[in-house]
Formats: sequence, C-alpha cells, structure tokens
Amino acid sequence: MIKTNAMRLLDAKKVHNVPHEYDAEITDGCKVADTLGEPRERVFKTLVTESGKGEHLVFVVPVCRELDLKAAARAADVKSVAMIKQKELEPLTGYVHGGCSPVGMKKRFRTFIDESAGAFDTIFVSAGKRGVQMEVSPVGLASFCGAAFAPIATHEEGGE
Repeated sequence: MIKTNAMRLLDAKKVHNVPHEYDAEITDGCKVADTLGEPRERVFKTLVTESGKGEHLVFVVPVCRELDLKAAARAADVKSVAMIKQKELEPLTGYVHGGCSPVGMKKRFRTFIDESAGAFDTIFVSAGKRGVQMEVSPVGLASFCGAAFAPIATHEEGGE
C-alpha cells in the first residue's frame, strides 16, 4: 500500500490514518466517494483561497458541496475570500489539483474544516496524491493542522 508524505507526517505525530487507493483518472469528488463506496458526506475536498488582504486560507468541505464564500470569510474573520487560480495551487502548496491535502503543504495556512465532519468518527481527505485518499479522525486532522470547525459548506449538493 502506498505511503504519501502527508501520511508520513500524520504517522510521525501518531495521528492514525488509513490509505484508500482509487483510479487517479477520477477527478470528480462525488465519483471518488462513490468509487470508494463511502457516503459522499464523509469524503472531503481541500480548497485554497485568498482573503481580500492576500492571506491564504484552507477550507475542507464535503466533496459534493461547495464552499460558502461568505460563511468562509466569517469563519476566518476576514472581509472576503476568493478561490485561488488553479495554476497557483502547486507553487503555493506543493500539491496538484485533485491531490491537494490539508496535511503537508509547503507552508502552514489557517485551516477550517466544515462542522459536518464532526458527525463521523473518521473522514476521508486527499493523501496528497491523485488516486489516494486517507481516512482520518476529524479531531486528529484538526489537531494536526491547527484547524477550526465551522459551518463553511453550502447545504445543497453540487458538483465539483
């Protein structure tokens, strides 16, 4: 079974995680959840934004829901947030689109996890490589990332 840098970082801090591999060609988060045989609400995507003042912020939301930008700004106590351009993702985080993990970015950014994660003992997030998700406790993930839980996802299920 594969071991990514994100998983090694969690292991080093004794945060239990379990890898789950899938076809790396699948890029739609909803399809990833379906392929893993997991409820879509339990599989999360990592989104990187920029505040109006240029601060980068990370938000972790269920794959079939969208980030509520106003709620995200409230959670981060900033005036506004906007998604970064896809071409900015890898230079900023070290991760490619479809393989962005909240664990192990080049820099540590303020991170927020949708409060819905608290309904589960474990959730799935990218392990930092397309085709690999890691199952981890939301509390363990938040502790490792210094993340706060907040209501940041839209309520409607949407695509990715």
